[in-house]
Amino acid sequence: MGFQESMRISGSALSAQRLRMNTISNNLANAQTTRTDRGTPFRRQQVVFQPMFQSTLLERLRMATPHNRHLPSDLPSSEGGVTVSGISEDPREGNRVFEPGHPHADQDGYVEYPNVNVIAEMSDMINASRSYEANVTSLQSIKAMALKALEIGRA
Repeated sequence: MGFQESMRISGSALSAQRLRMNTISNNLANAQTTRTDRGTPFRRQQVVFQPMFQSTLLERLRMATPHNRHLPSDLPSSEGGVTVSGISEDPREGNRVFEPGHPHADQDGYVEYPNVNVIAEMSDMINASRSYEANVTSLQSIKAMALKALEIGRA
């Protein structure tokens, strides 16, 4: 695996973790939102990842013909990284709290709050932040190795 491939893998992870942190921030910002534009409480969202190797392999791993049992010769050997396959919405119901004076209370006086657990979201944010930092460190190491290789090449 070369420098460029390593940088591409770390770069894809940086983008994915940044989107994850943005999604978690959105969850935290809407932890008390009882009505969205759809008229329902906010639902927790989460990023769904898929390894790039897996998606590339599934695309390329086809038999040439139904009767030919040979694998294609152009299978990826070192493609890696991660891609975002989507953002899913948590279907679980939120907490129902008895608050008859709340403007969004139903006829029984209950308000449905979002299904966001602030403590779990903060824990996920720390995890995503550490993953992001690890990938930044990886990119810095790759850059340092590439610069050293250039120095050695000049000598």
